[in-house]
Amino acid sequence: MKKRFIILALVLVLMLAVAPALTPGAQAKDLDEILDYEITAEVNDDATVTLSYHIDWMVLDSTSEGPLSWVQIGIPNSHCLSCRGTSSAAAEITAPYGGSYARIDLDRDYEAGETAVIEFEIVQDYMYQVDLMAEGETAYVFTPGWFDDIRVDDFTLRWKTDNVTSQTPECIMDGGYLTWNRTLEKGEQFTVTVTYPNDAYAFDLSKTIDLGGDDYSDYEDWDGYDGYSGYSNNIGSAVGGVFGFAFIIIIITIISMGSKLFSRSANFSGSSGKKITRTRVEYYPVCQGCGSPRPDGANNCTYCGRSFIKSEEVIEEKDIPKEEKDLRRQTSDGLYRYSTVPNTFMRVHVVNVPVVHSTGRSAFGGGSSRGGGHSSCAHSSCACACACACACAGGGRAGCTAKDFYNTGLKLKQLEMKCLKKKTRK
Repeated sequence: MKKRFIILALVLVLMLAVAPALTPGAQAKDLDEILDYEITAEVNDDATVTLSYHIDWMVLDSTSEGPLSWVQIGIPNSHCLSCRGTSSAAAEITAPYGGSYARIDLDRDYEAGETAVIEFEIVQDYMYQVDLMAEGETAYVFTPGWFDDIRVDDFTLRWKTDNVTSQTPECIMDGGYLTWNRTLEKGEQFTVTVTYPNDAYAFDLSKTIDLGGDDYSDYEDWDGYDGYSGYSNNIGSAVGGVFGFAFIIIIITIISMGSKLFSRSANFSGSSGKKITRTRVEYYPVCQGCGSPRPDGANNCTYCGRSFIKSEEVIEEKDIPKEEKDLRRQTSDGLYRYSTVPNTFMRVHVVNVPVVHSTGRSAFGGGSSRGGGHSSCAHSSCACACACACACAGGGRAGCTAKDFYNTGLKLKQLEMKCLKKKTRK
């Protein structure tokens, strides 16, 4: 055991020594701050969604990387049917751009201390799936574009309530819109699910969403993609890139070894399981303030704002009546109706937690566990992130690899795009 601790200590020292060299931008000051980020969503008769964006983007530093002249914002997927800028700052918009982005070229260069008010609108398809979580209901799953290197001071998502059956997570009703409001830290993602009856709109059974896949379509249209040009005739740069990759792989291997050693000492198996929280929610059929009837899916009265919730109680699976077979089968986030009790639903919330194998004894104590996992789309660093068919990508300025922070001289993003292109042709 003493030998293991010595090895772990050496690994940690090496990690601390090389971390500054591998992440030169980690200590850099923030380039930008997003003061306000608002998205308004409205489902159209053909089941597409019109998404209207408003972003107050403040430039904090225009010296390190230059002034702000264009940005890229993650959109749900490459099935963007139309786009248009609706503010003077959004001089030109291209969507889809690079697969799952909208590129907004600004009307001018914005310097430190200035704020660009960016507004645009897109019509988006392939955001829903029929019978995704419950038979007879169509679900929209939406993760708005996030920002890996930028804090969002005030984020608001509004989704029109027409024909909505249920939604998750909880929200407030504001002027006919389901409304979620929060602050988003760097890289933080936020996902909502909104369900409708299958006959609410012209839903297409063939249109399905991918909750965990990648959308790499349209990469050939990405600015900067030019196949192998730019490095095929530069052997020195290519060799430098190979050595750079080799160095990074070695460091990752060392870190992985240290991580496995820690897992063994702490009794973590490396796998994860689901922790399901079930809450029984009973609603008043009419508002206790003004007497107006409760619309389907509403938590608060549209007229006076008073809550419709009569009671909430956390329950176990054993507490669900045997005749409620459909409720017993629900293991995904959502709000599900009791068939035998009026005005009563079960709210399901799921998180991933690490599985702990207790040996009764370890250097860190036996039998302990940690929770707080989260589910999200595949996601890479900086502004260049991939995206699910239902969830937007990360946005921001140009990506880290495009800036060549590791001084390889090799256009890494172009090489990645070429590899992806070859895969799709096979």
